[in-house]
Amino acid sequence: MINTDLLQGIKERFRDVTQEMAIPENATDPRKMAQLGREHVSLKTVVEAIENYERLTNERADLKELVESESDLELTEMARLELEAIESELHMVEDDLRLQLIPKDPEDTKDAIVEIRAGTGGDEASLFAGDLFRLYTRFAERKGWKVELISNSAGTQGGFKEIVFSLHGADAFGTMKFESGVHRVQRVPTTESSGRIHTSAASVAILPEAEEIDLDIGPNDLKFDVYRSSGPGGQSVNTTDSAVRITHIPTGLVVTCQDEKSQHKNRDKALRVLRSRLYDLERKKRESERSEARRSMVSTGDRSAKIRTYNWPQGRVTDHRLEGEHKNYSLEKVIDGNLDDIIKALRTAENAERLAKL
Repeated sequence: MINTDLLQGIKERFRDVTQEMAIPENATDPRKMAQLGREHVSLKTVVEAIENYERLTNERADLKELVESESDLELTEMARLELEAIESELHMVEDDLRLQLIPKDPEDTKDAIVEIRAGTGGDEASLFAGDLFRLYTRFAERKGWKVELISNSAGTQGGFKEIVFSLHGADAFGTMKFESGVHRVQRVPTTESSGRIHTSAASVAILPEAEEIDLDIGPNDLKFDVYRSSGPGGQSVNTTDSAVRITHIPTGLVVTCQDEKSQHKNRDKALRVLRSRLYDLERKKRESERSEARRSMVSTGDRSAKIRTYNWPQGRVTDHRLEGEHKNYSLEKVIDGNLDDIIKALRTAENAERLAKL
């Protein structure tokens, strides 16, 4: 039996949100309306599930009373058969409702900004960062998402020292957030003549892409610098000052972009990344304040945590947040962008943990 006070509270909140959306002052506030709109859409689905669950619960109670009180054997048998059907349906509806009652991150529906940085391992780490970029672009193609390159710094032997790109599509952030953390690779580098296996790493950060209405950035909070773009080895790739560096003075965050020949385009891309980093900082601060004591087994944001190992000699990918049969996967499939099974297992593990608390 699901806590009725919890269900009633959700229905009351849905009514409150509906009423707040009709208030003229809120209707003229884009940020407030965007927040209320996202919450309204999310709650509406849950409320419909709650109403279906309550309807079936009431029908079951009426049928039980009929079975216990009816003297007509034929009517009693009909009621008993209908009761069995209702209880079977109610069991499935209750399981589905429990999943829907798990608190959802309102940012899950946003687009995502992905930042991949080579870590320990020198040139091999840069090559691995390039492998991760190809992995995610192939995964995006399968999901029907649009990939947009924002900035990159090429490695000396290939791959990337750093690459930043955005993913536009349904639930991009909610799907990709499990990828945040340190990814480790074990393989023989192409430059290794003795055939010795090396261990290298790259860090991945997944940010919800913030819109201008999501946060306020004061005009005096930003410092803009422009300079001439340069390529590998310091060679000039542009004869004008098109590269842009933006510093957020209150936090000290710095974002640079030089991939476009247009200073205006580089400025826009750098601002998108800066907004998303600031928004992610605020989001994590809110989560920490709400659930400081919570220690989830599934990491969805700590880029310092080692989350996965890609073992080339054994042809295996191991996700260190999972256990048993869900821990290991085919390297060939994963590196080709088949991430669905891993993400499904991570989401199931997280849901099971949260369901235990309902």
